[in-house]
Amino acid sequence: MPILGIMASQISGHLWAPDGAYDSLATITVPSGGLASVTFVGIPNTYKHLQVRYIARDTFAASVDIAYLTLNGASSGYAWHELFGTGSSAGAAAGTSATSIRFGRVTYASATANTFGTGILDILDYADTTKNKTTRILSGADVNGSGVIVLGSGLYQSTSAITSMTITAAGTAFAQNSQFSLYGVR
Repeated sequence: MPILGIMASQISGHLWAPDGAYDSLATITVPSGGLASVTFVGIPNTYKHLQVRYIARDTFAASVDIAYLTLNGASSGYAWHELFGTGSSAGAAAGTSATSIRFGRVTYASATANTFGTGILDILDYADTTKNKTTRILSGADVNGSGVIVLGSGLYQSTSAITSMTITAAGTAFAQNSQFSLYGVR
């Protein structure tokens, strides 16, 4: 364990970064007009895990919307589970033999202006070529004073290292100023 003074003395260029530190890899901010999906490509295999942090709103005017995740361009081999609560009720859902993983919740267009759903998704051991890939998500969205919070998990049945991921809006598109940030976890 480094001594604090030694950590501070490394500011000259050799910064010490403990295991579990996060490195920002990329951020995508949705422009005017929206985007149906966002994609991270060229993900390096030099980290233990990946994390995506997001705030998002959909242009679809229905209810709390779900975003979906695909990995390495694959359209099969996924499963997911989730627990959710609205403050007045709770439930669970699952999907097997799915075409994607449920990524998280986003706020829909007719909800209070300038409110965004938010969440954090982890992809564990994403570069390990001996394991199928697992995800975990904590997300939530407010809808005019009510809303939903979700705790979920996903499975991508492939041992390939993750080199790309696409997050797709279930409705029309992600609204302007939605933001998705990818981090590498040491």
